[in-house]
Amino acid sequence: MDTHPDIVDMRARHESAERAASTPKAQAIDALAFLTGLYLAASPWIAGFNQFQRLSIVNLIVGIAYALLMSGGFGRAYERTHGMAWAACALGVWTIVAPWVIRGDATTPTTVWNNVVTGAVAALLALAAGAAARAGDKSKAAHGKNIRKGRRDMSRAGHD
Repeated sequence: MDTHPDIVDMRARHESAERAASTPKAQAIDALAFLTGLYLAASPWIAGFNQFQRLSIVNLIVGIAYALLMSGGFGRAYERTHGMAWAACALGVWTIVAPWVIRGDATTPTTVWNNVVTGAVAALLALAAGAAARAGDKSKAAHGKNIRKGRRDMSRAGHD
């Protein structure tokens, strides 16, 4: 059973995902993204604009959601995080525009600078995670071709 082609392929995909998630680059993206999400969640109290209740609540919710999405809270394998990276990028863009969109006058220099910088960092980290996932997909596809080629070679060897 250990040599069944499907099991060998599943094991290779799992090992590829583990290698992608354990690179220093991936770990740095994960750590920075988690810290960015935590900062965004706490930013109204850190930067001192918690008097804007609606924006404070939005930053809290979006920050927690971003930290969970990008830190692997919903799945560690990079092959499954491509969609989450796009969702996290959308959260970064939302963070940028939130001071102007949220009802109430929350467009002070502090709120604008805080959300624009934090949102830009969040979006860039999400794009970096998406790029890492795509790079992992390309190497996985190349690895899959090598596995299929090996299977063809093995089947030919049995018929020669």
